[in-house]
Amino acid sequence: MGGFPLVPAGTTLPPLPHLIAVALAVGAVAGGLRRRRPAVTDRHVLALAPWMALGSAAHVLYVVDALPSALAPFAGSPTVYLTVGSLAGATWLASAAIRPQRVPTALAASGASLLVPVAALALATGVSPDGAFWSGASLALTLPIAAAAWSGLTRLRPEAAVTGGVGALAVFGHALDGVSTAIGTTQLGFGERTPVSRFLLELAGLPSVPVLGEGWLFLLVKLVVASGVTWLFAAYVRETPAEGYLFLGFVASLGLGPAAHNLLLFAVAG
Repeated sequence: MGGFPLVPAGTTLPPLPHLIAVALAVGAVAGGLRRRRPAVTDRHVLALAPWMALGSAAHVLYVVDALPSALAPFAGSPTVYLTVGSLAGATWLASAAIRPQRVPTALAASGASLLVPVAALALATGVSPDGAFWSGASLALTLPIAAAAWSGLTRLRPEAAVTGGVGALAVFGHALDGVSTAIGTTQLGFGERTPVSRFLLELAGLPSVPVLGEGWLFLLVKLVVASGVTWLFAAYVRETPAEGYLFLGFVASLGLGPAAHNLLLFAVAG
């Protein structure tokens, strides 16, 4: 599917039996969530952060061919996100039925308990010293950049502060994706699979900056878009918090997921 316009390279569909299984799981979980309509707050959405990273970590196992053949199709892109999403939704339903007041804790703990062994399994396939160094450098560089972007956004548009931790997560996730992608391209020779992103990274004639090279433009665009979307969602969050937080959480996952994938992939294949 990567040959279609605007579709990332490496996009595939799993064999029909796996596709049917994923579709049934997603349908069942979506139906359950719609019937039960569990409470949604910023804490619930923030608790999904480990799950966002889990999908990316599982996909790294797929990329390095470290999964059994029976499980590998569930971890291809974009199937892995439906697979993990259905698991997260099922966990949400189960915890809401047992201890509704503990749902955020249960979501965060279960996501982390799955993420740790999956990431460890990926690292067990071999660690690249250079890649691990640049993964750490990406995270270290992102922290002050994301903090400055969030601070600037809430100063220029104070109403954006209503998005709270979910808005900050969206800005951080996209900042980390921007920084890690720029570093991966400049320092490690990785390519970008998404056509629009690849276009920004391959623009000729841009001045180069230390560490990020010419990828600073990609980072800047990511920060502007993430900040702008977070600001636009502020009214939505204020008026309809449950839906607003969920949609903004989805925006955050579009940054945090690829960023987690970058960091882990650099560490094992850099």
